[in-house]
Amino acid sequence: MKELTENQQRFLDNLFTEQAGGKPRKAMAMSGFSNSTPVSTVVNALVDEIAEATRRYIATAAPQAVYEMADVLSNPIKLGNKDKMAAAKDVLDRAGFVKTEKVEVTSKEPIFILPAKDK
Repeated sequence: MKELTENQQRFLDNLFTEQAGGKPRKAMAMSGFSNSTPVSTVVNALVDEIAEATRRYIATAAPQAVYEMADVLSNPIKLGNKDKMAAAKDVLDRAGFVKTEKVEVTSKEPIFILPAKDK
C-alpha cells in the first residue's frame, strides 16, 4: 500500500461508517476535504485502497449473514426470509464463501470417452 495523507486515511476510515453510509462526498466532508474537491479526485487516487476496504467490510458482514441464515432455519415462516437468504448468500459469495458442487464418478471398469467418428 502507498503512503496516504492524513485526510486520505480519515476518508477511508469514515467511508464505511454509519454516518457516511458508503457515500464518498459525506466521507470527504467528515475527513476534512474541501467542498470544492471533486469526488473523482479522491476516489481515483484511492481505488486500490477503497477496494481493499470494501473487501474488509464485506468480510465483517459475513458473520452476520451466517447468523441470518441460521435464524431462518430457526424461524422458517418469518416474513422476509426469502430476501434475507438472498442477501446473505450474496454477501457470503462476495466474501469468498461460495457454494461448491462436487461430482464424483466411480466405475469398476475404466470408461473412455472418444470423439465422434467421421463419416
